Order: sequence, then C-alpha cells, then structure tokens
Amino acid sequence: MPDRSPTAPTPEEIATAPAVVFRRGLVLTMDDAHTVLQSGDVLVLGDTIQAVAPHLEVPEGTVEVDAAGGIVMPGMIDTHRHMWQTAMRGYGADWTLTQYFVWNYLEHGKKFRPEDYYAGNLLSAIEAVDSGVTTSVDWSHGLSTIDHAEAAVDALEEVPGRFVLAYGNIHGAPWEWTASRDFRSFVERRMPRSEMLGFQLAFDVTGDPDFPEKAAFEAARELGAPVTTHAGVWGATNDNGIRLIHEHGFMTPETVYVHAATLSDDSYQRIAATGGHASVSAESEASCGQGYPSSWALRRHGIPISLSVDTSVWWSADAFAAMRATLSSDRTREHLEAHAKGDTVTHIGLRAEDVVEYATRGGARALGLDGIVGSIEPGKRADLVLIKNDESPAMFPMVNPYGHVVLQAQRGDVHTVLVNGRVVKYDGHLVGADLPKARQAIQDTVEYLRSTLGEEEWVAGMHPDIPESKVLDNPYTYTDYRNASGDPAVAEPRQEM
Repeated sequence: MPDRSPTAPTPEEIATAPAVVFRRGLVLTMDDAHTVLQSGDVLVLGDTIQAVAPHLEVPEGTVEVDAAGGIVMPGMIDTHRHMWQTAMRGYGADWTLTQYFVWNYLEHGKKFRPEDYYAGNLLSAIEAVDSGVTTSVDWSHGLSTIDHAEAAVDALEEVPGRFVLAYGNIHGAPWEWTASRDFRSFVERRMPRSEMLGFQLAFDVTGDPDFPEKAAFEAARELGAPVTTHAGVWGATNDNGIRLIHEHGFMTPETVYVHAATLSDDSYQRIAATGGHASVSAESEASCGQGYPSSWALRRHGIPISLSVDTSVWWSADAFAAMRATLSSDRTREHLEAHAKGDTVTHIGLRAEDVVEYATRGGARALGLDGIVGSIEPGKRADLVLIKNDESPAMFPMVNPYGHVVLQAQRGDVHTVLVNGRVVKYDGHLVGADLPKARQAIQDTVEYLRSTLGEEEWVAGMHPDIPESKVLDNPYTYTDYRNASGDPAVAEPRQEM
C-alpha cells in the first residue's frame, strides 16, 4: 500500500471518529436493484450506514476516507469455515477427502487441546476480517469437550468481527452431546445470540433409516438454533439423509446445506421447496472429492447460494479465491454439459455479478441476517470493505466492477474494513487485532502437534502415498517431434534400434 498522504486520517483518528465517510468510491450497494454508484459516498454514524449518495453533506468531525480509484462493497460473508484447522494451514494440500477424514477424525483430531482450538480460531478470525470477510461461520465440528468450546468462543470474542459459532462434535453422536447437561449449560452461558455472535448446531445425517439424528434436530428446535449440515458429500452423506430430514419435518428456511454436491433432483427439490440455503465451497469440492461444485445444479433448482472457503488445512481461506473458483467451476460444467450434447455455449449463464451476490447478500440471507448486513443501504449495519491499491497495476482500469472484484482483486487489495461501524483494517493494516499473539499461539500449537505425532508421522501426514497409475499407450510414437536442432516445426523419422 502507498504511504498515506499528509491529509489522510491516521488509524487512531479513524478509529475514534464519531462518523466516517467513504468519498468518491465506486459503490457496489448490492441492494435489491444492484445499484452501482460510479462515484459515491457512504456515510457511517456509529454502527450504522446513514446515507449512500454522491456528494454527501456530513456532520462536523466526520473523518473522510478517500475511496477514489477503489470499490466500496459490503463485507463478505463466509457460511462454512473450519476455523480451528487454521493451525494446520496448508498441511493437507495433497489430501483427498478420505485422507482428511482419517487424519482429523480417526487418528489425530483428538490430540488438539483447547488451547489449539483457541489458536486456530484466533488466527482464522483475524485473517477473515483482514481479507474483507466481516461475518464468518465457525463450523466448529471437533468440540469434543466443553473446554474446547469455551476456547473457541474466547478466540472469536477477542477479534472485532461478526461470527457465528456452529457447534459440532464429530467425535460423538449428535443426539447424545446435544442432550448433555454441560452442553446446555454452555449454550446458556456463552451464546448470547447477538448480532455479533450467533449460534448454529453443526452435525451431519448419515442416512441411517432409524434416523437417530432426530433428537439432535429436536434439540436445535428447542434451543432456537438453525442447523448447518454437510449434505451431498460423496461417500459420507447422501439423498437418504435429505429424505429423512424432510419426512420428519426438520427442513426449514434456516437450514444450511454445505456442499450439496452429489444429490439427486429429488433432494434438490426438497431443499428448494422448504426454502433452504446452500453453502458452496468450490475449491474444496473440486479438489478433494465431495462432488462437482454444486452451484450449477443449485441454480437449476432455484436454491439460494452462499459461499464458503471450508478450511485452511487445504486452501487459502480467501473469499476472492472462493468467488473465482465458483465462477470457473460453474462455467466449466456449463460448457461440458453442452459439449456432451454436441452444443456450444454462446452466452454464459453465471455472471460475476451473481457471484458477488453469493459472497455478500447470499451469505446474509443464509444466516438470517439480511435485514442487518449484506448490502450497503441506509439503516443497515456498517460492515464495509474498500478495495483499493494504488500500487497495483491490476487495480486499473476498473471498467466492470463485478468482474474486477471476482477476477482481478485479491486480499492484498483490501484497504479498509469496517465491522459494525468499527474500523478493523485501514490503509492495508489491521486495527485492534493482536497478530503477534496469534502468531505465538499458533507456533505453540504446531510445536506441540509436531512433537506429539513424532517427526516421521508428521512428515508422512503431509505426503500421502501416490498409488501406481497406468499411463495410456500413445499410438503416435513413430516420429520424433523435434529435430536435432530442437526445432519443433520439422519432424524426423524415429530411428529404429
């Protein structure tokens, strides 16, 4: 980021100002009409967006942020992020979903102490707001003890962001842990259901015809907590689970179906008919095997879409990458489906504008927060992102703002972030987040896990065996493709030995 001009406010000034105005930015409001202001102002008073228009008059003492040459957009919303796994960033880059299950759930997941959950959540929460994600669902599915849950919430409460704890425990049966006295006590003590900290139950449905998960759904209903569930995951959750949830009356507009990648038309129709929402993790689905990224199927059935980065144990936790992956995989499938029929796609179905909608308003709707965040409108909470980087050659010209957000911008271009009117990043630097503390906590966790597993096991986990694969015989081996000089334009006959 460039040095601040002499007239630019300092981080301290902007953090303590009674009002903030973004001046002369290209404003993507994401309101119902998708209004775009080519040069607009956004005035924030306290925690609320007061006005959105060109040339706003502002109260005395308002601090101005020069947004010229940048894009002002709503804060992005991530509806499914395994935040605790950030302590293992990139460790499973070469895993399949099976290897992930084995490592985390069958072998080593229980080795994570409460302080390791705290470390992962703390770093993930800081990373989220730094990259312009103002609301994150902590899909915390390894809470094997209440101490782990306490640590997870402690970390979320330290970071000036908007979070939802999706409480889960993959190591126990959901119909058991949701009924425990300790769990109920935790919910009563730590889950205020405020605008800044929401609550969901996170568990999956196996498809067992006895539907033992019924008791967990009943607990969710009793607690007034929406359910978020991994649905349509190859080899793990399937159409039987969707059918059972539907037949027992637990599919609601508040239910979020994560991935939803390997479902039948019947299942998609049940989700659509009951008003459910999907959380698409295109990088995840394309890489590790849940199924083909599902936005192309969800769109055909009219199911509302939100976006997710899933987990940093594989991917970047970057909402810009999530948007790009969604657009790319959806368009790839549209072309492939057409080619299989001998057709050509001449007008693409999914547009960059749609994907920005998924990343903002789509997430707000999925979490029941659409009346609060997700768009830049007077009266909504001030969760705002300024994308601006005068030192980047990729930040001009900005002729298609939606295309620029999805296909040109990146987390390093996030200049300013407000959450609930509070400045959490300004001029490319975090405000009010203790990154050194997170760094030390993560270092302690990595050292602990590495010593606990042992060096051999630690290294082996990052490098799973590659099975033998057959290379297809190539019939075109009777000529060399390069002559003696290396010129590929002339092929010489292959010399027989």
